[in-house]
Amino acid sequence: MVAISGAQVTSFLAKPDPKIRAVLLYGPDAGLVSERAQKLAALLAARDTPAGEIVRIDDSDLDGNPERLSLELLTVPMFGGAKIVRTSTGRRVNTASLQPLVEGGSLAGVLIVEAGALRKDDKLKALFEKSPIAGAVVCYPDEGASLDGLVSDVLKAANLTIAPEARQELIARLGADRVLSRAEIEKLALYTHGATRIELADVEAIVGDASDLTIDLAVMAAASGDLSRALAECDRAVASGESPQSVILAAERHFHRLHKLRAGVDAGRPLDELTRFMRPPLPQKVKFELERQARTWTTQRAASAIGRIAEAVRQARTTGADEAAVAERLMMEIARLARSGGAVRRTG
Repeated sequence: MVAISGAQVTSFLAKPDPKIRAVLLYGPDAGLVSERAQKLAALLAARDTPAGEIVRIDDSDLDGNPERLSLELLTVPMFGGAKIVRTSTGRRVNTASLQPLVEGGSLAGVLIVEAGALRKDDKLKALFEKSPIAGAVVCYPDEGASLDGLVSDVLKAANLTIAPEARQELIARLGADRVLSRAEIEKLALYTHGATRIELADVEAIVGDASDLTIDLAVMAAASGDLSRALAECDRAVASGESPQSVILAAERHFHRLHKLRAGVDAGRPLDELTRFMRPPLPQKVKFELERQARTWTTQRAASAIGRIAEAVRQARTTGADEAAVAERLMMEIARLARSGGAVRRTG
C-alpha cells in the first residue's frame, strides 16, 4: 500500500479495502487518531458475519504474555468473525515486534496501530506504507473544513442549528485535539438544550477562550523557559480540579499555533500581521508573549516539542502512568528546550 492522506483518508476509512489487514493511524492529534481507530475497528467488525470481535492489547498486556498480539492476529476464530486488534506503540509494540506480522501477509485478524507524530523517514511508517496488506493514515489536527464538519455532525445529532456568526466563533475557539473539540461542541449542545438554534451569545457564554485559563499560563511559562512558574501553574491547575490531560492538550494547542506562526515568519510574513489576524483575537499580553516566543523558537524545535507532547498524550491515555507526573515532566522538558535551544531529551 501507500501513505493515505488528504481526501483519500475519508474514503479509505469509510470503505477500507478488504485486502488491507493492518492499518497505522498516526499524527499529532492523539484524539483524532483514537477516534478514527475506534470507528475503523467498529466498521471492520461489523462487516463480518458473524460480527468480528474487537480486542485492545497494549504494552502492559504483553509484559506477561509477549506472544499475545501474534496469537490473536494469526489464529482463525472457530466460529467465524475476524479479530480486530487495536494497539498503541510503546516499549513492546514497536517496529521490530510488528514487522513479522505486517510483512508476513497471513493475518487472520486485522491490526490497527495508533501512534503519535512520526518523521517522514520513520521506520514504522515505512513498514506500513511498503507492505501490500497495510496502510498508513496520517491524522492532522482539525482546522477549517474538518472542524466545520465536526460541528455539523455533533449539532445534527442534537437536532440543533447554529447561526453563521456563532459557527465562525465556535470554530475559532476549538483546539488541535479532536476529542477536546468534540467535548466542547457537546458541552455547547447541552447548554442550549431545549432550543433549536445556537446563537453567538451561547458560544461566548460556554465555550471559553483558553488564553485566560491557568493551564495555559503553565504552558506559556514553559514555552518561555520559566520552569518554576510552569510547574507552579501546573500544580495550581491540577489542585483546582483541572485534569492533567488538559494541561497536556493545552500544550498541544499552543505549540501547533506557535509552529504555524513561526512557519509564517519563515515564509516572509510580518510577525505582527500574523498575530493580528489570529482568531479569536489574542489578548495584548498573550500576543506580546507569543510574538516573543516566535522570535526565539524555530520551526524545527517547535516540531520537536510537538512530538514530545504527542508522546505525553499517549502516556497519559494508554499506559496507566501518573497523569500529573506526565504533565509535570512535559512542562520541564518544554522549558528545558526553550532555554537550551537544543533537542528535547525524551524520558519515560
